Amino acid sequence: MRLGGGGINGWTSPEEWVRAVRGEAYSAAFCPVGLDADEATVRAYALAARTANIVIAAVGAWGNNPPSTDPAVARAGIEGCCRALELADRIGAVCAVNVAGSRGEKWDGPHPDDLTEDTFALVVDSVREIIDTVEPLRACYTLETMPWMYPDSPASYARLVKAIDRKRFGVHLDPVNLVCDPQRYFKTRDLLEECFRLLGPHIRSCHAKDVLLQPKLTVHLDEVRPGLGKIDFRAYVRGLGRLHPDVPLMIEHLSTLEDFRIAAAHIRNVAQAEGVTVK
Repeated sequence: MRLGGGGINGWTSPEEWVRAVRGEAYSAAFCPVGLDADEATVRAYALAARTANIVIAAVGAWGNNPPSTDPAVARAGIEGCCRALELADRIGAVCAVNVAGSRGEKWDGPHPDDLTEDTFALVVDSVREIIDTVEPLRACYTLETMPWMYPDSPASYARLVKAIDRKRFGVHLDPVNLVCDPQRYFKTRDLLEECFRLLGPHIRSCHAKDVLLQPKLTVHLDEVRPGLGKIDFRAYVRGLGRLHPDVPLMIEHLSTLEDFRIAAAHIRNVAQAEGVTVK
């Protein structure tokens, strides 16, 4: 498996970016350029990544909402996701990633209609349109797992893979986003094993974070640094160890570089104990 993370900032060239990534002993990285980067810049970073053996994990398509009830927002959402997938394919990233989107006003927020059959069909249609429009040669389009919209479980993700039926549709796994109740919280090993059993061949990129159930009413779950919560990282790393060795696990949402380093050390220690090689 490959490991990467955030907290790296301030580079002004591909060479500085490579030094920053490799300085943290990472072999994977978030996309180093934005959607508006010119072609020469994209090519320079793509070459730098290949030369340094760094896997660019994903291009974020965040903020786009293809299932919106507003036709203009939905159309802009499709176009924004297409741009992200195009960049991913040009720069050599593993995938472009977004959430499925919401029928509500907030693109990543909950809405009563988001987990309905009609919305499932809208998600299928929008993903097909994105992939068919771009026709990527290398990158996949992926949806991040979420607690209140599709895909909200390993089974619903497997159902999406079958329904979308596109070679360039893949899985972006974030198990913390699936832990939305105490039942899953106390059985994250079972959850992870189900993820890898149902989705393993389709997993292209993963997020690393953790979740902690607070002892107060009502149910209150906090995202925390890997190693401080209930995610069974042994099961997570074991599952990743059975996938292609270039699948990236990306640490996210921490506030300091030191926190990223502590998280990376925890994951590397777990991997060593499980006999899983971290590139």
